[in-house]
Amino acid sequence: MTAQQAFVDTIELGDVRLTRVVEWQAPMAPARDVFPGTTDETWRSHQDWLAPHFWDPATTFFLTYVQTWVLRSEGRTILVDTGLGNHKERPYVDQWSRLNSDFVGRLAAAGVAPEDVDVVVNTHLHADHVGWNTRLDGRAWIPAFPNAEYVIPRADYDFWNPLNAHPKRGSLAGINAALGNQNMFEDSVLPVRRHGRAVLWEGSHRIDANLSLVPAPGHTPGSSVLVLESRGDRALFVGDLMHTPLQLAEPGVEACLSEDVPAAVRQRGRFLELAADTRSLVLPAHLPGHGAVEVKREGNAYAVKEWARFTPTDR
Repeated sequence: MTAQQAFVDTIELGDVRLTRVVEWQAPMAPARDVFPGTTDETWRSHQDWLAPHFWDPATTFFLTYVQTWVLRSEGRTILVDTGLGNHKERPYVDQWSRLNSDFVGRLAAAGVAPEDVDVVVNTHLHADHVGWNTRLDGRAWIPAFPNAEYVIPRADYDFWNPLNAHPKRGSLAGINAALGNQNMFEDSVLPVRRHGRAVLWEGSHRIDANLSLVPAPGHTPGSSVLVLESRGDRALFVGDLMHTPLQLAEPGVEACLSEDVPAAVRQRGRFLELAADTRSLVLPAHLPGHGAVEVKREGNAYAVKEWARFTPTDR
């Protein structure tokens, strides 16, 4: 296995081949800062299954991945969320500013060249979900995937467009969401629209016979879930409806990053209930470790039924 392949894993779901490509991984922040209302005891009471992949008991830090899901469906290549991107100015999030990662090399290890991508899905517009929408060409931002259509929820496009001046409520460590996502719209979203590659959807959006998008507003106004249904297999790409498996056992826990916390909690409950009822694999955007999970009901909450069985990709 090459160094690049260490960041790439694959699973088959019906007629869809799913490959996980990890761009970035790190301890993000003290868990209590990311999830207000929790205490060290909240996390320690679940330490036996949260550590070491999702929470570090020594530092109390919340652990996270930034990753892209690559789907091969009906002969097309589809990316679900595009991570952080290179050379992006993120002045209020030093960890994500001016990166120079080999994400394109990791995509190549998964058998994907930029020209091969047919569809890019942004589950919502945050800086860590749209960064590789574009790349720097001289001093201009251009679509990183020149042949792709970029499927973007209109509600988020309007919300994050600075010309509309919508107030932002989400925050992390006292940094308002508008600051944490500074420059995101201008360098990673607007250039796609200007190049005629954006598809702004509302209501719902079908990508093909296996894949469709449904709205799940709360984390952001345009947050959405990509639903996969193929030959009896089901999966829910829930974006940021779930940041940590703790939210299975403690369904009322919500990240400070959400614009509408009660709505985000309701949407998570809605889709976890659907996942449990339909045996759907749940694929959050930032889960480290196994990356995806099948869930079951446990009283008024949920629990891990089985982790996804990814295997190293052989392209």
